[in-house]
Amino acid sequence: MKADITPQEYEAFKKFLQDASGILLGDNKQYLVKSRLRRLLEDNGMGSLGDLLGRLQRPGSAQLRETVIDAMTTNETLWFRDTHPFRILSEKLMPELAARNSTQPLRIWSAACSTGQEPYSIAMVIEEYKRFQPGRLKSDVRIVATDISRPVLETAKRGEYEMLALGRGLSPERQRHFFSSLPSGGWKVKPQVQRMVEFREMNLLERYLLGKFDLVFCRNVLIYFSADHKKDILTRMHACLNPGGYLILGASESLNGLSHLYEMVQCHPGIIYRKK
Repeated sequence: MKADITPQEYEAFKKFLQDASGILLGDNKQYLVKSRLRRLLEDNGMGSLGDLLGRLQRPGSAQLRETVIDAMTTNETLWFRDTHPFRILSEKLMPELAARNSTQPLRIWSAACSTGQEPYSIAMVIEEYKRFQPGRLKSDVRIVATDISRPVLETAKRGEYEMLALGRGLSPERQRHFFSSLPSGGWKVKPQVQRMVEFREMNLLERYLLGKFDLVFCRNVLIYFSADHKKDILTRMHACLNPGGYLILGASESLNGLSHLYEMVQCHPGIIYRKK
């Protein structure tokens, strides 16, 4: 990117990004836009953000639009991120859900799943519960993992990770139990974990056609949306939950103004939300 971003270009790009993905850039984030888009502009022979905005308005720009959204989406993630949600899943939610004695599949949604660490971590917790509590969980488990970015979903579907990525939150014991080594030096998620997860491309601002869920993980993504978009997303997620189903948010996220839809459940430590 040869030219500095003008205030007019930045405001126009902020509007494009929010309209396209719901992501709301704060003020004075020009440095983030430059760092994320510099390579894209260079590869496409564009010298400024204004050039990119002009290109995005042309017919046939869908692929470029997708590439820009992917570049601006935060895809950094960890295995068992923040710890508490997975402890709550293991110690509170799995025993409660297993006690239903239902033959209907247990359905879990991992929203904004990035490269797959969250849904695979959920699947590992469930596999551990079945191993240590044999026969308690009588229903199948199906995890639907969604993200707006097609490239990160392709990585997630492959279930193959370099050693550096595995070291971010994954214990050596879980690595040995749930991964197989590859000739390339990487590691691949084992089939019993991988087949539990179905990946789908989805924008959280669009209509949800995923069915009903017992648990929804929507963590560390709502912070990027405006207050109105956040309220709309959480309201529609409420409609996706089965009666008594649970919503799990990120540690810094809350349900401002939606106490009529969800009941706060203190888990000491950690908070989750139950559908009213």
